[in-house]
Amino acid sequence: MASDNDNFFERVYAVARQIPYGKVTSYGAIAKALGVARSARMVGWAMNASHLKEDIPAHRVVNRKGMLTGKHHFEGTNLMQQLLESEGIKVVNNQIVDFEKYFWQPEVQ
Repeated sequence: MASDNDNFFERVYAVARQIPYGKVTSYGAIAKALGVARSARMVGWAMNASHLKEDIPAHRVVNRKGMLTGKHHFEGTNLMQQLLESEGIKVVNNQIVDFEKYFWQPEVQ
C-alpha cells in the first residue's frame, strides 16, 4: 500500500509534467493547484525526490520570486540554469529574468 507521501508526490509530479516547455511555475502554485496551498515545502520535497524519475521537468519549478532555490539538487554546478536557458529562459544571479513572462499557472486538480 502506498503511503500518503507517495500519493502526494505522484500528484505533484502529475502537475509538474504539465509545465510547458519554456515556462516555469512555483512550489506554491503547484501546492495551490492541488488544494493544499500551505504545502509549498512538501512540493519542494517531492521535487527533490524527483530525480528518481526521468520524466519530471523539475528544473521548471522555482520559488515564488523566480529564484532557483532547488539548484543544488541537480548534478553539476549550473545544470538547472543550463536547462532553463536551453528553453529560452534567461537566468541572472540564480533568478529568472522577467519571471512573470515565463510563469505558468497550473489548473486546480
